[in-house]
Amino acid sequence: MTMPRTVTLALTGASGMPYGLRLLECLLAAGVQVYLLYSQAAQIVIKQELDETWPSRAKDVETMLRQRHGVADSQLRVFGREEWFAPVASGSNPADAMVICPCTMGTLAAIAAGMSDNLIERAADVAIKENRKLVIVPRETPYSALHLENMLKLARMNVCILPPNPGFYHHPQSIAQLVDFVVARILDQINVPHALMQRWGE
Repeated sequence: MTMPRTVTLALTGASGMPYGLRLLECLLAAGVQVYLLYSQAAQIVIKQELDETWPSRAKDVETMLRQRHGVADSQLRVFGREEWFAPVASGSNPADAMVICPCTMGTLAAIAAGMSDNLIERAADVAIKENRKLVIVPRETPYSALHLENMLKLARMNVCILPPNPGFYHHPQSIAQLVDFVVARILDQINVPHALMQRWGE
């Protein structure tokens, strides 16, 4: 896989929002065009975990994030969960890769069942049917047998299941370093260069 020009990043209502927003920052810094999708529950988690209040309208979120990261209008587009005319809703215009980070078990189950009831689920369905890279970062513990069965079903469709489990062999000194460990693994899966941490053996 070559470095993607476009990546769909979806935020759902699972805990672990620092992973998703750090990933967004790294993708934009790498020059990738990002289609950002989010659920209402994701906004609640962002407030709970990061003490940030996002505007209610997707276009206002788009303006806020463009200003925060200093990117051009064309590099970041934000869509709500019901915006069916978004590019990622159709196989005629899929992103090169998609990451759902963090991903709820409900979203994972819906994707495994092919539900496509909202834009996040539909974009994932498109990624699978168009054989594009899809990385799911499920944030739950412990996993039930049902969770594991859904993840196995998706893994058999070549979906990458990447639980946010940081390692400790690099002697992390902060939460930020633990977050970067997971984000580095995600970026590796979609072939986006980074220098978030020293690689094993270096």
